[in-house]
Amino acid sequence: MTAPQSPAEVRAVLEALHRPCYVIGPLDDIRLTHEGPTAARPLLACAPPLPAERLGAPGFRAHHGVTAAYLAGAMAVGIASVDLVCALSRAGYLASFGAAGLTPDRLDDALAALRRYLGDGPYACNLIHSPTAPRLERHCVDLCLRHGVRCVEASAFVQLTPDLLRYRLSGLRQDRGGAVLCAHRLIAKVSRPETARLFLRPAPAAMVAELVRAGHIDAEQAALADRVPLADDITVEADSGGHTDRRPLTVILPLIAALRDDLAMPGRPPVRIGAAGGLGTPYAVAAAFAAGADYVVTGSVNQACVEAGTSAEVKLLLAEAGPTDVAMAPAADLFEQGGTVQVLTRGTRFAQHAGYLHRLYRDHDGLDALPAHHVRRLERSVLGRPVNEVWEETAAYLRARAPQELSRAEGDTKHRMALVFRWYLATASRRAVRGETEHTAHWQIWCGPAMGAFNAWTAGTPLSRPEHRHAATVATSLLHGAAFLTRVHTLRVNGVTLPAEATRCRPPLVPLPHTRPPAPAVHTASRSPRP
Repeated sequence: MTAPQSPAEVRAVLEALHRPCYVIGPLDDIRLTHEGPTAARPLLACAPPLPAERLGAPGFRAHHGVTAAYLAGAMAVGIASVDLVCALSRAGYLASFGAAGLTPDRLDDALAALRRYLGDGPYACNLIHSPTAPRLERHCVDLCLRHGVRCVEASAFVQLTPDLLRYRLSGLRQDRGGAVLCAHRLIAKVSRPETARLFLRPAPAAMVAELVRAGHIDAEQAALADRVPLADDITVEADSGGHTDRRPLTVILPLIAALRDDLAMPGRPPVRIGAAGGLGTPYAVAAAFAAGADYVVTGSVNQACVEAGTSAEVKLLLAEAGPTDVAMAPAADLFEQGGTVQVLTRGTRFAQHAGYLHRLYRDHDGLDALPAHHVRRLERSVLGRPVNEVWEETAAYLRARAPQELSRAEGDTKHRMALVFRWYLATASRRAVRGETEHTAHWQIWCGPAMGAFNAWTAGTPLSRPEHRHAATVATSLLHGAAFLTRVHTLRVNGVTLPAEATRCRPPLVPLPHTRPPAPAVHTASRSPRP
């Protein structure tokens, strides 16, 4: 009788993802092999080849011209940088540039660089809903159209806007066979079924008509608008860094997938449904695909990568974080409405400071109504300077960029207080990006629990260090591990018991796909924080 197959031998067969895996008998001497059954060793179970690039929907890969159903989502103020987008694109992945919070001139420079470095290569640009500053949406769409950006990742939209529709519909045309082609691809990021419904349907007729009257689309494009859903892909965002409803992925993803099926348009490919939030390990990625995701979206784990547009000091803090080193804090753009973002708590006291500011806003009618002891604490421990100086700087910013906000503040003391507090929140994110170590306690670092999970998974390996975390390496490692775990699961559901030491998913030392030399760095962080 031959010696039992060792865990190392079992693992070697499992890890050869490009080859089939056969489980052969007899029952008292079960073995894993690539060679298949024989008369003496009958087939008990099998798993087909599963290279990582086969995970997810083939339609996503074909539609976006990538080799894997993987998207690195946008991180604001250029943290999802030109360098990060270029590195992932050249490795066969889709990445979205972090346009939110950038001034138009900075965004113009970044999109020009992406077009220059990538040409027709795959990439996307983030378009964030700005209900209090619609001109920012207009500027972003103008620049995307000017630079020939063919894919936009729309986020934070709770309602449709003319500029969002202008981007999508101005790319519609009809081929010779009568099929509608969408030259401007749209990926919508949502966390609620009612928002997903907006993107699963065609653009509203009234808004289409208004775009025609304004000369933004022609009559042919207006006629085609009713034949396509607004989005090609919908990313379901669960518990994530930054803005998040903290929905459990296993709850919200099937609901929106079912809604997609109910609203499917005859004659059109189904809108693909992606998963985002909490995807920091191969276990989470494999679970997302198993739950029905057509593609996966990563966020927090990319912020600690070499190519991310944030400081080395922030990357080190992120690489040391645990899964519980996060908390919710007031958001700069939704401060008055009570909106929150998920941020890192390790090494910074931003969450506590921001929470204190919102309590002051909630309980008092204006800066002049603050008790003296609160003013002293505010100036000494939070703002770091006199309140009047902060207001003067904020007013100067608004005078140049949003005079209507300044006029409102002059007659509304509570709004004026909110603008001063929003100055702190916005400044805190830029201080982190710039690595201003004298202000470490005030750094705002958007982060979800996936970061800590990734750190635990990579502990003791080269990927535990930020200098080894290249964005393409992270993507390849997560997908390779997810494919490995999917193969293990396939065998387990067929009744095969495998040794634990053979099935534990470890960060693989896999070679990167061939890439060209990296593009020169383009610094895209705004010079002045937006209140």
